[in-house]
Amino acid sequence: MSVPRTCEARFAGPPQTLRALEHIRRMRGGAQSHLMRCSDENCYVVKFQNNPQHSRVLVNELLGTKLAALLGLPTTAVAVIEVDGELIRLTTDLHFEMPLTGYCRTRIPCKPGLQFGSCYPGDPHYLTLLDLLPDKQLSSLRNLSDFVGMLVFDLWTCNTDGRQVIFGRQEVGTAYQAWMIDQGFCFNAGEWNFPDKPRRSFYGRAVVYEQVSGFETFEPWLDLLESEIDAQMLLEIAKTIPPEWYEFDSESLHRLLEQLDSRRGRVRELLWSARKSSPHFFPNWTEENETEGDNNHASRNSNDATFSRSDQLDDCSRPD
Repeated sequence: MSVPRTCEARFAGPPQTLRALEHIRRMRGGAQSHLMRCSDENCYVVKFQNNPQHSRVLVNELLGTKLAALLGLPTTAVAVIEVDGELIRLTTDLHFEMPLTGYCRTRIPCKPGLQFGSCYPGDPHYLTLLDLLPDKQLSSLRNLSDFVGMLVFDLWTCNTDGRQVIFGRQEVGTAYQAWMIDQGFCFNAGEWNFPDKPRRSFYGRAVVYEQVSGFETFEPWLDLLESEIDAQMLLEIAKTIPPEWYEFDSESLHRLLEQLDSRRGRVRELLWSARKSSPHFFPNWTEENETEGDNNHASRNSNDATFSRSDQLDDCSRPD
């Protein structure tokens, strides 16, 4: 299994805008996504604007995945996918199953226009991705340490859905690779607020956190978050988001970015809260190797950059 070059996660530049050419299959999950072949000949998991969760989850996916890539975390490339109304009309599976009353359900056609796409990391006809692995295989992942970095990300962005991961490998007998997917419930999904309950942000298997011995384990990602990411970076990503995804409500998007920027200095505090509320997830992070007194930096606020009202998100527009 090899990852197509264009499907490697990257931060630089706006996302590509591609055309959907062919529907492949429906995907599981609350957003009722669809796997589609697109004009770059790669396949993408496509979330539609009128998905059952909220149109804002498309914003969350694009913004969240770009931010995770900024932290060097293993995500797949994102794209803006244009889906033509004629393709939807001719493809019976391009609809949503929506509940009515009781056991009754109705079909709602997918909305044409610009959608969010996450690149499938390989050829879906030959590569089977897994969403669960036994603990023994989890422990031998090629990129096990990225679960630690992803916890930093999920606490920063207040992911309220728990960490979603897919796994693949080059060939039988080799170690699996993990990709961190589904950022739709960052920022509390369509609510765009931050009801912090740190234990919700864990991946469901504690074995991936056995490597944590204290704050020093998180330092590579904390350092990037606190020192390298700033308000201007957030604004630059926001300008690549199609405004129809946030219903042209640039003020709400601006407030979201302001809160994100201000939260960069709170993640140590949130990590400490996660450790205190769920110590069984961190068997090697003990009072002996890190006391609360050592946690003076847990409330570090190193955010010197602030949003200027001259940087109005009214300028946000879809990519050229």
